Amino acid sequence: MVSSVSRRWRARAAWVAAAVLGAGLLSTGSAQASVFPCNVSGHVINCTTVTGIDPGSYLQVRQGPGYGYPNQWGWPRLNNGDRVGLACWTTGDGAADNSGYRYWMRIDNGIAFGYVNDWYLSTGGPGSWQQIIRQC
Repeated sequence: MVSSVSRRWRARAAWVAAAVLGAGLLSTGSAQASVFPCNVSGHVINCTTVTGIDPGSYLQVRQGPGYGYPNQWGWPRLNNGDRVGLACWTTGDGAADNSGYRYWMRIDNGIAFGYVNDWYLSTGGPGSWQQIIRQC
């Protein structure tokens, strides 16, 4: 699990990233951008990276937007820095580290779709991505 210091730092970093992106100070192709274009199976889609996972732990991709859904076939365990394609967003269970954060991303790796809680992605939060990623 992520410590409260890490959560506060990550929340502050997400807010700063959202403010910078919203002000247009970074291009969408920048390595610092929270959502950026990437190629998944020959198609350019929006992508982001995994973040906030404790050392020795991993993020498991689910078949639906909640922890009660089974693990999704075709996905490895995700670690910090792993890139994922963003298909759409929905709501579901709260994050393990923040039960009030109920946004889930449907992600794409070119083989299978699956769901992860957005709390563990470098998207910058709903204020950053709701304008560019469609709702499922």
